[in-house]
Amino acid sequence: MAFLALGINHKTASVDVRERVAFTPEQLVEALQQLCRLTPSREAAILSTCNRSELYLEQDQLSADEVLRWLADYHRLNLDDLRACAYIHQDNDAVRHMMRVAAGLDSMILGEPQILGQMKSAYAVAREAGTVGPLLGRLFQATFSTAKTVRTDTAIGENPVSVAFAAVSLAKQIFADLHRSQALLIGAGETISLVARHLHDQGVKRIVVANRTLERASQLAEQFGAHAVLLADIPQELAHSDIVISSTASQLPILGKGAVERALKQRKHKPMFMVDIAVPRDIEPEVGELDDVYLYTVDDLATVVRTGQAQRQAAVQQAEVIIDTGVQSFMQWMDQRKPVGGSVSLIQQVNAQADEWRALEIARAKKLLAKGEDIDTVLEALSRGLTQKMLHGTMAELHKGGAEERAQTADAVSRLFLRASRNSSKL
Repeated sequence: MAFLALGINHKTASVDVRERVAFTPEQLVEALQQLCRLTPSREAAILSTCNRSELYLEQDQLSADEVLRWLADYHRLNLDDLRACAYIHQDNDAVRHMMRVAAGLDSMILGEPQILGQMKSAYAVAREAGTVGPLLGRLFQATFSTAKTVRTDTAIGENPVSVAFAAVSLAKQIFADLHRSQALLIGAGETISLVARHLHDQGVKRIVVANRTLERASQLAEQFGAHAVLLADIPQELAHSDIVISSTASQLPILGKGAVERALKQRKHKPMFMVDIAVPRDIEPEVGELDDVYLYTVDDLATVVRTGQAQRQAAVQQAEVIIDTGVQSFMQWMDQRKPVGGSVSLIQQVNAQADEWRALEIARAKKLLAKGEDIDTVLEALSRGLTQKMLHGTMAELHKGGAEERAQTADAVSRLFLRASRNSSKL
């Protein structure tokens, strides 16, 4: 029984690399099943966001190299290139890493509110794929519980800053008056929903939501008095858009350099502000080469989101203590379930031995009753036989070893068998 947390994030890999290692929602179930089939992983879950792609695994014997090789092969990457930016956490460190991620301590945005929900989604998908068992499942539950405690008992989540908030804050720096600006939002997921909310609160003149399905776009647009269109309508909307913010799960770019060039001509080269939050990217990087376009990726938002994080640093120390406690509690639970030396295994063995002794004495009692022995005599023999079997080993241990060992044994026996008398003596 061993745990492994392996992956890349915004601190170890650029957007160029992260978009090549990202998993789409459609890939996850098949990828999880393949991961368990082709590596020594008995249980597995995958967390894939714009800032990180991580694998959480339960294995009999740790084999990080085989998992890295599988990850490289799956995404058709060079293994050495992947290894150069990947991190690997094992056992206690893996448990601690998962808890820190869920609590928002490992995020670009300290205390990021969305990451816990994303981790819960990773768990749900793994359950759907059938790759989560009792051990990894218990670790996820312990992780969620610890993250909740961090968020409720510390100030880590106070005044949380999201990527969506950072994108809108950057727009405010470029456009002094958002009331005159029009925004095009590409996608209709949680992040774009937050962007729409912030833009609406800032009084943006007009908001358009473009999505693959018009129904999903309309549901979001109705909340903020926005307009809903299909992705195919984006070229027509670009010419009117001062702000473009995109966050989809598309594997291919949605917005190319040619479409933006044509929109700029229609706009008479009036500047356009664009933020591509998606990983893989929705907007071709070449768009950033255009003179009148200010294109930012999710990594460019890092300087913005640092605002206010200093005030929450004091809460980090409290959060780390809570996480240490969570790690210790979970590892104790794991130790109890070790096949050798674990208390659960010992309890099972003791119960099995007691059942064997009970069966022997009952069989003997039935034989005596069949011979016509007095029932009281048989019951007395039954109770005596069970008592002797239960106490024989204990009594033998009291006479073994030196004085110190015998004293330790005597104390253990006293605690186990004389609890009633010890408690009454305290009264």
